[in-house]
Amino acid sequence: MQILTSRITCPLCGYSHSETMPTDACEWFYQCKNCGELLSPKKGDCCVFCSYGTVPCPPVQKDGKSCCSS
Repeated sequence: MQILTSRITCPLCGYSHSETMPTDACEWFYQCKNCGELLSPKKGDCCVFCSYGTVPCPPVQKDGKSCCSS
């Protein structure tokens, strides 16, 4: 069963917030709701949820593959 909610944490200020992950698109950018920092994926990760979330994105959960892979 896929988990569709992840708690994303800003590496700059440490603020975390629960977000619903899209199942049909990559989330390339995420703006911190506290400090306004614009987050992008770390090198080697497909999306901000895989980099800063408590749960990887749905495609990675399902297939172990990047949400950006074809």
